[in-house]
Amino acid sequence: MGTIVTIDVYVDAGAPVDRLAAHVGRARSTLHRADDVFSTYKADSPMSRLRRGEVTLHVMPPEVAGVLDACRRAWALSDGWFDPWALPGGVDPTGYVKGWAAERALDTLRKSDVAAAVVNAAGDIASFGGPAPGAPFRFAVIDPFDRSRLACVVEHTGAVATSGTYERGQHLFDPHSRRAVTAAASATVTGPELGTADALSTALAVGGHEVLDRIDGLDGFEALMIGHDGARRWTSGFPWARDYVPSAVGSVD
Repeated sequence: MGTIVTIDVYVDAGAPVDRLAAHVGRARSTLHRADDVFSTYKADSPMSRLRRGEVTLHVMPPEVAGVLDACRRAWALSDGWFDPWALPGGVDPTGYVKGWAAERALDTLRKSDVAAAVVNAAGDIASFGGPAPGAPFRFAVIDPFDRSRLACVVEHTGAVATSGTYERGQHLFDPHSRRAVTAAASATVTGPELGTADALSTALAVGGHEVLDRIDGLDGFEALMIGHDGARRWTSGFPWARDYVPSAVGSVD
């Protein structure tokens, strides 16, 4: 996946260190498996071979078909603004896989005796539990025009995904115009799971207001868009932290 992932776990005091290490080790192995299968940076990965047309989907590891099916659902949810089949070089589900892999790593911790956990895949967050009983996690969204400042703080347990060009330069692709172009400086989507939130944040970054309106109609997902002119617009239920709630100006009607 060509990125760095960090894992934070919350356990009761006195929890055995060796058991904790085993839990984190299983989560890490899940991430390595996803990288081995889906990396487009590794020439011999199953996904790279599929993109070159050397093999068919029928001989792929089983998770490949599942991911591509999920990408089709994300394509439909975004009205085609998220489209792994429109990218140069062949199908590339990276915009979904990073969040999907982080969510799978989180699931290994969810099934353990860990009380809460955060898997951070280069700023895209999958989490469960909270830092204390009854308290949700708080995650910062960086100001795309000044990375030393915060655009806002989100109070949410679940998935938080942000797309934009301020960290990696222009790497997002408009599937309709077939050009590397964005409609927003930053696009953040929250939801119950990170694969779909990741895909929708990519769609929002390239599709802008049209995609924001679609997300506003989706159960469980909320979004914030910061335009290239600095203007902000968000869905009605966006989970601002209590001390960062803005005025209603800019929310989707």
